[in-house]
Amino acid sequence: MKQIVLASNNRGKLAELQAMFAPLGVDLVRQADLGIGEAEEPFHTFVENALAKARHAARHSGLPALADDAGLCVDAFGGLPGVQTAYYATQFGLPKGDDHNVTALLQQMQGQTQRRAALVSTLVALRHADDPEPLIAVGRAVGEITQAPMGEGGFGFDPVMYIPSEGCTFAQMTTERKNALSHRGQAARQMLALMRERWF
Repeated sequence: MKQIVLASNNRGKLAELQAMFAPLGVDLVRQADLGIGEAEEPFHTFVENALAKARHAARHSGLPALADDAGLCVDAFGGLPGVQTAYYATQFGLPKGDDHNVTALLQQMQGQTQRRAALVSTLVALRHADDPEPLIAVGRAVGEITQAPMGEGGFGFDPVMYIPSEGCTFAQMTTERKNALSHRGQAARQMLALMRERWF
């Protein structure tokens, strides 16, 4: 089984991506498990940050790398928080974390009638740190921000991301259904196809 370093320390991402990449026979290993610290993410786009993270992980591990930069883009906020999603709560005096991000978002959206938002995932894969031809896949799931959290599953903004075609939030879906529709699921399927075509 081929090892690929995942340029993330998020256990939720690891579990989702490991399940999606199982058909390739690859084993994703978190960079933290290899003693690799987090990369700087100074850019304003998902693709630039994902590329920076992938190069960092590949350089320090000597392994092929997969990085995911994802976030929530809220129409009423001009696409923000975007790449700053992980730190969203800290802008409002709350600690970093999924639950605090949800709390901050719901507070900021009070009285907002325009509740359309998209969860975006950009995956970048590199064969090595200086790979001149990164594989890039983007997934986008559009929905509406609920008035309050609904459901127990998933992580991140899943409890407040309502998908009208399903009549529920990502947190209310089965793992299989969520992976079929989610931003990360879409990006992972594209990435699997690219890896099969170019790498395997």
